[in-house]
Amino acid sequence: MEDDREPAAERGLSGVDLSRPSIARVYDYLLGGKDNFTADRAVGDKIKSALPEVHLGVRAQRQVLRRAIRHLVGEAGIRQLVDIGSGLPTAGNVHEVAREIAPETRVVYVDNDPIVLAHARALLAGSVGVSVLDSDLLDPGRLLGDPVLRAEIDFDRPIGLLLCGIVHYVSDEEDPAGIIARLVAALPSGSHVFLHHLVEAGTPGEKAAEAAMRQGMGRGFFRTPEQVGSFLAGLDLIEPGLVRVPDWRPDGSEDSAEEHPVLRLAVAAVGRKP
Repeated sequence: MEDDREPAAERGLSGVDLSRPSIARVYDYLLGGKDNFTADRAVGDKIKSALPEVHLGVRAQRQVLRRAIRHLVGEAGIRQLVDIGSGLPTAGNVHEVAREIAPETRVVYVDNDPIVLAHARALLAGSVGVSVLDSDLLDPGRLLGDPVLRAEIDFDRPIGLLLCGIVHYVSDEEDPAGIIARLVAALPSGSHVFLHHLVEAGTPGEKAAEAAMRQGMGRGFFRTPEQVGSFLAGLDLIEPGLVRVPDWRPDGSEDSAEEHPVLRLAVAAVGRKP
């Protein structure tokens, strides 16, 4: 397939290695977006081959994120959100969903993909209370100390930390539990953490999909629900706890995990810091 996205390199992205797939751009491809390149599509096609309904899983991830935001802002009353690993802009972004409920909600998007950052900054130019931060989940100390984050977010008031579809790209050696614990330690009481993570479910094709992710992007770790739950140690899980994505506070728009096995491959939860 001819790469019809190469002109993007002429829009300030000439320093980006487009021969290397990006997690954000592979997700964009799986969602049917256009902000992806040949290398991204190659990985996406391998994942599609293993899991033909993977687009349902990616769509469910976006849906549960929106439901979580509505809970954090609408029910928990949180007015500050930090979205780590935010990915490429899509319809119904975090700040859009949050501000439908409370227009004063402040949002900081965190990513380290140059194309994600370029798109987000262009989209959000002139937006008050919405910022984009170039940082990495693997370096929580630098992230927490970033002057942009500190200027936008009041660490004396409850914060909503969003970890949607990002922690399953952190290897055990990189200590995901320790990273999350360090982030949570910096949050004030009453803060909430949303976590979405891929899991082992014995579903046909899952091992091949995991292998495609690791081969193409160097990352991708399907863990057990018990392992994922341990990442939220010390937090009080709100109902319904750690469950399959379609079962987390459904609103009637979800596909069924019983009818679509791909939806058994991810869990979600929200924990409140006492």
